[in-house]
Amino acid sequence: MLSGIKPSGELTLGSYLGAIKNWAERADQYDCYYFMADLHAITVRQKPADLRRRTLEQLAQYIACGLDPERNTLFIQSHVPQHAELGWVVNCYSMFGELSRMTQFKDKSAKNADNINGGLFTYPALMAADILLYQPDYVPVGEDQKQHVELTRAVARRFNGVYGDVFKIPETFVPKVGARIMSLTNPTAKMSKSEDEDAGRIALMDKPEDIMRIFKRAVTDSENSVRFDRENKPGISNLMTIYSAVTGKSYDEITAEFDGKGYGAFKLAVGESVVEMLRPIREESTRLLTDKGYLESVYRAGAEKAGYMANKTLRKVYKKVGFVPR
Repeated sequence: MLSGIKPSGELTLGSYLGAIKNWAERADQYDCYYFMADLHAITVRQKPADLRRRTLEQLAQYIACGLDPERNTLFIQSHVPQHAELGWVVNCYSMFGELSRMTQFKDKSAKNADNINGGLFTYPALMAADILLYQPDYVPVGEDQKQHVELTRAVARRFNGVYGDVFKIPETFVPKVGARIMSLTNPTAKMSKSEDEDAGRIALMDKPEDIMRIFKRAVTDSENSVRFDRENKPGISNLMTIYSAVTGKSYDEITAEFDGKGYGAFKLAVGESVVEMLRPIREESTRLLTDKGYLESVYRAGAEKAGYMANKTLRKVYKKVGFVPR
């Protein structure tokens, strides 16, 4: 199983509850590869020092969230050059029409009108290469990424149709328990990693007082009734999703718990539960970031293992397309 997150912003409560928390539980069932997708991050302009810092912070946070480097392969995407090498081959087997239909390209182009670069258009091909390199059975993704996995499957079938059985056709893995966390200030939009885009985001490294302040000003409605109704009560429903994911309580149990108590008490309870859940993650991440030698040993070992696996696939692909062996 393989997945990655761009270090283009701070990992959030949504990143943890929607993805990383579930990753940590799969090491017993799968051979797991998780990476910092720094190649993907530069489709949007990044400050180099910030990108380096966030990449290491993300690695520390992966570990603090329960991804044991002894049981999961953790690596930095740019440290495994086979990603970019296979990315070019996959580009040549991805159709222009397929790439132009990618909804994320349209969204990102609208947000970055002054920098609609080639990488922004073709990054789904690199994402397909990320996946196909490791011949995974499953790719854990959110609903908004399923389109990219479908492109990956289409390219793999196209390549296999020409050259034989080269790529395993991966399946999309959408976890049933993965919570989709929305912004606390705009509950109709997903919680963003970018601080500039989302004042209603909770970052994993936020201080308790900042977390409580953001929850206290979370958007709700005028009804003052804690019940789940995603369409008519998106703000309260989002808070209930968070509280349920953190505490394990059902929506019915939450409704009963806060019957007649009002939104103020509910926001306070949700905020406090999140503060306590994130406290050990923040503290362990902070400790790990003081041990640069350990983090370097983790990403070096991860890149070595990932590179060994990736190279087996790349050599087979290069031979099939007719490149002279190195």
